[in-house]
Amino acid sequence: MLLLLPTVIAFTNVPGIVKKTVVRASDPSFCDGLPGALPPVGQWDPLGFSNVSPGEIRRYREAETQHGRVAMLAVPGFLVAESWHPLFKDVEGPAIDHLTQVRQEYPFFFELLALGIGLLEVNRALQGWAFPDSRRVANTLKEDYYPGDVGFDPLGLKPTDPDELETMITRELQNGRLAMLAAAGFMAQELTNHKPILETLKLILLFDQTEIDKNLGIPDATNPLAIEAEIFSPAPDTFGLGN
Repeated sequence: MLLLLPTVIAFTNVPGIVKKTVVRASDPSFCDGLPGALPPVGQWDPLGFSNVSPGEIRRYREAETQHGRVAMLAVPGFLVAESWHPLFKDVEGPAIDHLTQVRQEYPFFFELLALGIGLLEVNRALQGWAFPDSRRVANTLKEDYYPGDVGFDPLGLKPTDPDELETMITRELQNGRLAMLAAAGFMAQELTNHKPILETLKLILLFDQTEIDKNLGIPDATNPLAIEAEIFSPAPDTFGLGN
């Protein structure tokens, strides 16, 4: 749940009215003064993505913020849906297969989901993106739009103090970055052995405990080689979706 809380902190606290977000500039020489840099890493950009125009930096931040929010929903979504799916009782197995199962069993829901995502994206485009009436403003953000501030804050969590707002935006970015790494790791692991994440985690913990027992000389310890083989052996694909 802690991963979910930061997803609304960069939004306005008046529903239906988008106000310009005012944030204290951290360092104008790095990423156009946008928050997000923390010690000990600080201004970390080894590939030089920040060496672009201010407008392009704001587009990058918009993409990072939105992807981070999706990832913060995806991480608990993996764990919850694989343990107990709140919507479809017959959807099971690794979460990477769930959407395909839903498309096959409940096509109407998939269409509604796609429509809902489309409406949200249209709203984001209307809120933040300049109307492409010329090549100069094509694919650019509005000047008075702060990246990620799409006008949604039902809990009123957005601070009015610029320093506090900068702190909360940085927290959201850091949680989003961590969640993006975690979600990518979840997907890579499930593509490797096609087991739910919690099942793989249980096998890893069992493997570690077995190694500890063996090193302590506890007799009849479970064979760690068998557990290691189970961790990396592919399980049959759920719902007949693969080999």
